[in-house]
Amino acid sequence: MRHLRNALICGFVLAVLSVASLLVGATGIGLVSLMSDPNAWNILLISRVPRTAALIIAGTSSAIMGAIVQRLVSNRFVEPSTMGTIDCASFGLLLGLLFAPNAAPMGRMLIAAAGAWIGTAFFMILLRTVPLKSPLMPPLLGIAFGGVIGAMTSFIAYRFDLMQSLSAWGTADFSVVLKERYELLYIAAAVTGSGWLLADRFTLAGLGDNVARGLGLNPLAVLAIGITIVAGVSGAIVVTVGFIPFLGLVVPNLIARWRGDNLRRSLPLVAWLGAALTLLCDIFGRLVFYPYDLPIGVTMGVLGAVIFLGMILRKFGR
Repeated sequence: MRHLRNALICGFVLAVLSVASLLVGATGIGLVSLMSDPNAWNILLISRVPRTAALIIAGTSSAIMGAIVQRLVSNRFVEPSTMGTIDCASFGLLLGLLFAPNAAPMGRMLIAAAGAWIGTAFFMILLRTVPLKSPLMPPLLGIAFGGVIGAMTSFIAYRFDLMQSLSAWGTADFSVVLKERYELLYIAAAVTGSGWLLADRFTLAGLGDNVARGLGLNPLAVLAIGITIVAGVSGAIVVTVGFIPFLGLVVPNLIARWRGDNLRRSLPLVAWLGAALTLLCDIFGRLVFYPYDLPIGVTMGVLGAVIFLGMILRKFGR
């Protein structure tokens, strides 16, 4: 009975945030305007519904990817943005713009996913070769690796006058989402669903190679599948709306403190909190400088940085 009550509360909160996302904006939409103004329906169907759907999908996928990565690496301070995945996806996108400027959105997504896959795989190799004496070493190593890739990307973008495109990939902004311009996120949702189905394998792989082999798993195969899932989702999100900072870091940590490390049990709550936080930050960004939009990359970045700092102080300030 308690689980049903909690599920109803979570569903109600998500529904309220979704309705608010549909109604809040520079052009107000209400029941009266929907009944009397045809343009209100156009705004709702062309802009607000796609934006809300994109927020839910991107938030859910980003949070689940963070949870999967943290289990694979066995470190709570790692997510795609702190292991070079996003920087490598941006580097791949930049190369795509240079050598295949007329590529379709699907082609750009595949190029970004390929860059993310190569970068994530290289980061995993680094983790296996470098002695890790502190839980902060993996994210620091990933930030350093991502910084090198990001510097290369910025230099090339500057030389070829592509800095504006590079900035768009790095800062999530859902104000550009319109009908027929966000459908790649459905691929991200499908790939995320496959990660959900393999949650038990990722949980076991996080216990160590020896334990995984003893339970009949091939740890390298599970790791390769996890990297592929993370790279595919990251590529789709970066190409469509830009990456949402800190979401995949703070959400799994908040849920893990309550539900533990079993992904099968925690992923539903991770997905819910990821979607709810994304909707909340986007709505706040629309209201704080109304009628102008503040990109969600800014609002979520500030909130996520505060939560992340609190996590570090709580863990190492004892």
